[in-house]
Amino acid sequence: MSEDTVGSTAQEVPFRLFASARKDQKPSVDMTQVVGTSDILFVCLDTLRYDVAVQEEASGGTPVLNQYGLWQKRQAPGNFTYPSHHAMFAGFLPCPFEAKNVTDRELLFFPKAIGLGNKAPKGAYSFSGSTIMEGLEKEGYDTWCVGGVAFFDKRTDLGKVFPSYFQKSYWNPSFGCLVKDSTKNQVDFILKKLDKANSQQHIFLYLNVDAIHYPNYFYLEGTSGDSVQSHAAALRYVDKELGRLFAEWKKLRGDTFVICCSDHGTCYGEDGCQFHGVNHSVVNTIPYKHFFI
Repeated sequence: MSEDTVGSTAQEVPFRLFASARKDQKPSVDMTQVVGTSDILFVCLDTLRYDVAVQEEASGGTPVLNQYGLWQKRQAPGNFTYPSHHAMFAGFLPCPFEAKNVTDRELLFFPKAIGLGNKAPKGAYSFSGSTIMEGLEKEGYDTWCVGGVAFFDKRTDLGKVFPSYFQKSYWNPSFGCLVKDSTKNQVDFILKKLDKANSQQHIFLYLNVDAIHYPNYFYLEGTSGDSVQSHAAALRYVDKELGRLFAEWKKLRGDTFVICCSDHGTCYGEDGCQFHGVNHSVVNTIPYKHFFI
């Protein structure tokens, strides 16, 4: 046995225990029953901080999202958009904040042949391919991406990477971070596409909401710089637009499973830190929930 083989086997041992370690834990949702029967929406509230999300939840600032349960406190998969999305698109969604071991993670999507073992944990949908989307395409899903931040804008080689994972990908400047009505424009666009979509084919939609990302000062009247307060105001704006998306999607498409979370948080001067791409508690702590509409 070669040195490389020994190293690989040793590395995989903890992961091979994953399915057995979770066999007695009841899953929060049975994705084997969701896939193939429902549309799936993955809504990423890019850059949303956990503390701001729960603040607005408690104050009633997000009545739409509040309808679907409390925010869960979770660990960000990465400290900025690019690494975080590579993890999430491979099935590794944000894990519980209290998790101490890989077996504390609930997988909704179980990637085959990655060293996690031969059997998916109860409730997880086992997929083949390099991404969730590739796996769902094999189940007949039409996969859509509606981009927001520059990593989805298709204007550069780097901005083409994530859109290439989907059968259909869309971005235009009206969806960008600099546009105050970006989320409204994204929702308007999606609803026009949805009205013409094949009713006999299930859809997986990934929506990158970038209104909460900087700049966000223009959501708080009378301010000229981003702050935790304008971050919260941006979330309140987004909540209203998601209300339109969810209501019309349910009307046109029926019951749908939604994954809604942030990819990372951001700093506004805490401990001298600004923005994200650094490991700080407000960057690494994010809100998450999944639910049916």
